[in-house]
Amino acid sequence: MTRVVVKVGGAVASTVAGQITDLATHCCEVVAVHGAGPQISSEMRLLGLPVEFVGGRRVTTAAGLDVVRESFAAVNASLCRAIGPRAAPLFGDEIGLVARQVLELGLVGDPEPCRPAPIEAALAAGLIPVVAPLAAGPLNVNADEAASALAIGLEAEKILFLTDVPGLLLEGAVVPSIDAGEAQGLLDAGELEGGIVPKLQAAICAAKLGVRAEIGETAVLA
Repeated sequence: MTRVVVKVGGAVASTVAGQITDLATHCCEVVAVHGAGPQISSEMRLLGLPVEFVGGRRVTTAAGLDVVRESFAAVNASLCRAIGPRAAPLFGDEIGLVARQVLELGLVGDPEPCRPAPIEAALAAGLIPVVAPLAAGPLNVNADEAASALAIGLEAEKILFLTDVPGLLLEGAVVPSIDAGEAQGLLDAGELEGGIVPKLQAAICAAKLGVRAEIGETAVLA
């Protein structure tokens, strides 16, 4: 059976449950990994906490990590409700998601490919794991990077990034496909900024290791 990892952006988490269940209904094992970026930033501002990003990744303090967990919990519960009874809520730090701490970003980790047993058990039971991207520590992990690491570790055939933009935009137009080497060149040259940076880097990593990667309408080719 085809195995697919779907990364769901926090901005679209409430609207993509139908796409996830459609995939799961049509002979796919589906693992959903969600973010909560807008929700985290909004809550941090309300609490007077600084909102800071470096290379598209959130700088996370101990106080910020509490907000991250609460926001992930809210998005996870909402997405699971929308998916229905097949949804299996999971938190990465509770199921063995491992990451190397990135000290300059605080309590943030670079995730390593892994194959958590609770995800495999949920898939074997016909469920849809819905994973919040925290790693043991706990550490905050960028959801794009967590999805890529899981796609590699779980030997998924495909990783889909569902986001509020149509794909990789260059000069105002969506790029239908891009070679991983060319995409890396854009990143190295600083041609891109914001949330597309970790998203594209995650897609490149997955593509290079044999996982088909699509960001919206853009295919990232090995």
